[in-house]
Amino acid sequence: MRGAWAATALASALLLAADGAAQQGEMVTTLTLFAGTAEGLWRTTNWGTSWERVHGRTSGTRLDALGAARAIRAVAAQVWLGGDGGLYASDDFGEAWAPLSLTPDIRVLLLSHWPQADPTVFAGTAGGLLRSRDGGHTFVPTSLARGAVHRLEWPGPALVVACDRGLLVTKDEGVSFQGPGEGLPAGPVLAMALSSYFAVDPVLFAAPASGGVFRSSDGGASWKAAGLGGESVRDLVWLGPFLYAAGESGFYRTQDVGVSWTRLAASPGRPARLMFPLAPAAGLEAFLATDRGIFRTLDAGEHWQPAGLQGQDVLEIATFPPPEPVHGKKRR
Repeated sequence: MRGAWAATALASALLLAADGAAQQGEMVTTLTLFAGTAEGLWRTTNWGTSWERVHGRTSGTRLDALGAARAIRAVAAQVWLGGDGGLYASDDFGEAWAPLSLTPDIRVLLLSHWPQADPTVFAGTAGGLLRSRDGGHTFVPTSLARGAVHRLEWPGPALVVACDRGLLVTKDEGVSFQGPGEGLPAGPVLAMALSSYFAVDPVLFAAPASGGVFRSSDGGASWKAAGLGGESVRDLVWLGPFLYAAGESGFYRTQDVGVSWTRLAASPGRPARLMFPLAPAAGLEAFLATDRGIFRTLDAGEHWQPAGLQGQDVLEIATFPPPEPVHGKKRR
């Protein structure tokens, strides 16, 4: 009962915080949203009311050779951008860009938690996982050298990779990998969500391409089905006690680690990324990148409305500054 009461209290706190943020929404003036599409990079500073194409300054490096913008990471004072044509970085909200690497087909980017002290960068590509020791200027292959990488998480010391080979874990930064574990369907894993205490409580959820959600309590060594069988889940995101699942046919939420799911709404398109830009202060507002553009919800997924780039295949969405990580609590 105590655990149920705590979860309910936290949920109520999130809702109250969200209501307060909604009432003062006009005060959020420094948040910039970026979206990556097959055409390139886009940006909005007015909450998705209007979007502008980001090309880079005419007097400096332009993004004409980028192609599709597939990976966007906001780290400290920088925005990192990866795509078909390589890796770029900006120090001024995307006005000016510096080319870092010509490594092609970057789909996922992950930097260390302390980039000033540890310049390690991982890049997931269509052909495996690469690692850089010099801040993204040069990359070398890891032992995961085939198949596309779809998601990366680095809770430390483990690096967790959702890829075409399933869900893999490395504790030596890509020298060797473990997995996929017993009970997880063979084939690609498209999305995952980890406990925020993963190092001591290695609970994680995975969404295989074959459908449904699976749960592991031992760091991916073994798995059990956790609902949504038959649904193609494209992203999983924690917000306090809630785990949200963005599926191709519906948008769902669970408060009991997958024992039961609530279907909140039909999906407005095939999802690519789900983002709560005001987390952890507020949890009612979210943006969803889909193959039909970007959609926004003001009520945690029960209703969706267009928020720009309609008709475009949006591959990624991110904020600057980024929201703070909000994962599930320790879960057994």
